[in-house]
Amino acid sequence: MPAFPRLTDPLANEHVMLRDAAERDIPEVLIAYQDDPELCARLGRERPPSAAELGQAAEREAAERAAGTSAEFTILVPGSDVCAGQLNVHHVDWDHARGELGIWLSPQSRGVGLGSGALRLASEWLLRESGLERVELLTEPDNEPMLGAARAARFVHEGVLRSYLLERGQRIDAAILSLIRRDLPS
Repeated sequence: MPAFPRLTDPLANEHVMLRDAAERDIPEVLIAYQDDPELCARLGRERPPSAAELGQAAEREAAERAAGTSAEFTILVPGSDVCAGQLNVHHVDWDHARGELGIWLSPQSRGVGLGSGALRLASEWLLRESGLERVELLTEPDNEPMLGAARAARFVHEGVLRSYLLERGQRIDAAILSLIRRDLPS
């Protein structure tokens, strides 16, 4: 199973940067959960994580990344090292060379193209450098900001998976969007 290599330099364009997630991001992550009560529900969590839980996750991330099971990136505005959100790769299936992306942004970082830029940077890196052939994301069918960001990042809307997820004791539908290696510009 291939590993997800650490970034020697951030992935960047003029609008957004991605660097490896770090423990120093924890205060901004906690603030984002505090500032957006809907963030937990959108991420399928029962409650916001504690600082201790985020610290434990940060400690596990290196091993999970080396094992090729997940990777976590911090989204930044160019010229800043303040966490504006995070993007993670999970549900990786190396037999089929695919992985799922998850992304969130702090409330004050939304609506300016960071989400679509982060999705574009990460998906291109994953498809060109990491050996994946397909990246996909799932979201609620009515999550227009996520759907718009994914479409702007060239993801293709494949449909709605009815009653696909069990979150907070309820079955929910999930829109699925994907990007495959041959979709990338040459």
